[in-house]
Amino acid sequence: MPTDLNLQRTLQQGEIELKGQFMLGSNYTFLVDVRHEGQTLQAVYKPSKGEQPLWDFEDNTLALREVAAYLVSEALGFDLVPFTVLRDGPFGPGSLQQFIEYDPNHHYFNFTDEEKTLLKPVVLFDLLCNNADRKGSHIFFDAAHKLWAIDHGLCFHEEDKLRTVIWDFAGEPIPDSLLSHLSRLSAGRVDLQRYLSPGEVTALQSRAEALLAGRVFPPPPADRRAFPYPPL
Repeated sequence: MPTDLNLQRTLQQGEIELKGQFMLGSNYTFLVDVRHEGQTLQAVYKPSKGEQPLWDFEDNTLALREVAAYLVSEALGFDLVPFTVLRDGPFGPGSLQQFIEYDPNHHYFNFTDEEKTLLKPVVLFDLLCNNADRKGSHIFFDAAHKLWAIDHGLCFHEEDKLRTVIWDFAGEPIPDSLLSHLSRLSAGRVDLQRYLSPGEVTALQSRAEALLAGRVFPPPPADRRAFPYPPL
């Protein structure tokens, strides 16, 4: 694996070549090779023009939300989201994300109890980003057993949209060690104005403040659907 700086430079500046298309999902998503200065990396390219219109999310904004999710993960120090940038690709502007190799058959629904105890940062991240689509296959461990979280196009809505399969910690206190990370974002240490609307940035800050004040993982909402479909 290249150093982080080399990886970032390659994805930011490299030449993109289409290699294949991921057929699952409603939006166009491609596996690509990115070449720069003799190095080739695989990445996931999601062009904005391949996004299906949604009634509750503004058109052509899902790629922007993917990048915003990466920036929030980094600002928190969680290192959950693979490196993601906004790039002009073969089908126009879109998100370009570091490809992580993993076993697709090993996902939330067959994690061990020990593995599930490691998911609290993901739950807090989803609460903060208002993730409307945390499926069981969107979290996984790589070969080194590092935890990753992907597919964040449906995040950051101003209205409460949280839908997730991970309600394991409902009612439990949020560990102080995680809340201390959250304070970094509430202090405004990440610039999201390029990727989110002013109202969405304000709502993000409000959720951070509410989590810091409440200090508890909330239960599933009783007045709307709390789980994504399909769950995997």
